[in-house]
Amino acid sequence: MGVVLLVLLLALILGGLGFAVHVLWWIALIVFVAWLVGFGFRGGEMSGGRRRWYGRW
Repeated sequence: MGVVLLVLLLALILGGLGFAVHVLWWIALIVFVAWLVGFGFRGGEMSGGRRRWYGRW
C-alpha cells in the first residue's frame, strides 16, 4: 500500500510540475511577443528622436 501511495504522489508531483512548466512556457511566449511589439513601436518612434544607448560607442 505504501508503494502505491508513493507512486501516486510521485505522479501527482510530476503531473503538477508538467502543468506549471506548460503554463510558464505560455507566459514566456506572451511576454516575448509583447516585447517584440514594443521593440517595433519604439524603433519607429526613435528613428528621428533620441539616440539609442549604444549610439555613443
